[in-house]
Amino acid sequence: MAIIDIFNGDADGICALTQLRNAVPAVSKLVTGVKRDIQLMDQIEANAGDSITVLDVSLDKNRDGLNAALKAGANVFYCDHHYAGDIPKSDQLTTLINTAADVCTSLLINGHLKGRYVEWAITGAFGDNLKDSARRLAQPLGLSEQLLNRLESLGIYINYNGYGSNLEDLHFTPEDLYRQVSPYSSPFDFMNENRQSFEKLENGYRSDMASAANLSAEFVTASVAAFILPDQPWSRRVSGVYSNDLANATPDRAHAVLTEKTNGNYLISVRAPLENKIGADELCRSFPTGGGRAAAAGINDLPADQLNQFIDQFSEFYNR
Repeated sequence: MAIIDIFNGDADGICALTQLRNAVPAVSKLVTGVKRDIQLMDQIEANAGDSITVLDVSLDKNRDGLNAALKAGANVFYCDHHYAGDIPKSDQLTTLINTAADVCTSLLINGHLKGRYVEWAITGAFGDNLKDSARRLAQPLGLSEQLLNRLESLGIYINYNGYGSNLEDLHFTPEDLYRQVSPYSSPFDFMNENRQSFEKLENGYRSDMASAANLSAEFVTASVAAFILPDQPWSRRVSGVYSNDLANATPDRAHAVLTEKTNGNYLISVRAPLENKIGADELCRSFPTGGGRAAAAGINDLPADQLNQFIDQFSEFYNR
């Protein structure tokens, strides 16, 4: 009987599992990948009695793998905040799913653990660009603005590290980064005691964001803006956090960041307006390889000949 931890390679997935494994230590098989690698349950062969934890990947996108694991006799705990669709009914399946726009997996795990590792939940929420939710959760702790900013920066850096077309694009593989942060019950301890890794993330983030600083919108109206990034590793790494920065800077506008891919297609990150966090998942699911949540979603491989169609639908959707 195996213990298997399956998690998204972004800040939310890493911080959620860090909370869980600080609360319930276990030697487990880790299954993760770049942020857009979400059909993770297809990568395992479950057996009867296996204990499987799945964090921060859509149940709908993992339905076949989940059903196969349940059929094999595994026990599954599934926690997520993305579109799930119909949830299988099984005594072997425990779910904690909430798709509200102000919720992420780290916050759900924080509630599940009754706040035992709340600083990691705050970090994960900041990484998922849920600034208001993170600050509300932090309020009872009485943290100074300086300390709160440190948690926000760490969340952003961990999230930034998860973006890329493949593991070679990243500064750390998500599995390696999880193994580095998870021994610490507090993110402050990680930042203080593992300065080398923290500074590698910080320096990479700052360098890549500087490369993106002078980009101009390819298409812009009062309601939407779309930016196209070149086929470069820095572009792929920065696409998600750059999208979040655009959303934070102009909260009444929807944003799309399209990164050119080597195959000529586009990797797309969409952010709904922060003042009306709806529809990003609906828009992206209307294209093959699209998915996500209401506030933030994406398309993994948009064919180049559908670029104009995407821009038109994006503009029409948020001009309604």
